[in-house]
Amino acid sequence: MDTPPARYCPSRNEGRHCTRPLGHPGLHRRGALLWSEASADPPRCTGSGAPGSPARELPDGYPGGRALCERCLRFIALDATGRLVEHDATDADETDAEVARRREWFNTIGW
Repeated sequence: MDTPPARYCPSRNEGRHCTRPLGHPGLHRRGALLWSEASADPPRCTGSGAPGSPARELPDGYPGGRALCERCLRFIALDATGRLVEHDATDADETDAEVARRREWFNTIGW
C-alpha cells in the first residue's frame, strides 16, 4: 500500500525550505535557522521564465510535456518560447497523486 506523501510548510528563506509540517505554529525552521513570514522569500519561484525543455516521460506519458524546474523541482508548463511559465515555488492545491507521480518519475528517471 502506498503511503501518502509527507506535506511540509511551503515557506522558504534564501531558497531553503522550511522542514516543519503544514500549518505549524510559530517560526519557520530548517536546522538551526529560524525565520518569520516577514523574512520569508516571496512565493514566486525564481525558476519562472527560465529556459526549459519537456522532461523525459514515463511509459504512460507523465509529466505530459512539462519541464522540470531546477529551482523548485516541480513539473511546469512551457510557454511558446520554451520558457517555464510563471509559477510559485509550492502549490497548496497540488494533489497527493501529483506528488506521488513526481516521486515515481525521480525514482525512475532521476534528473
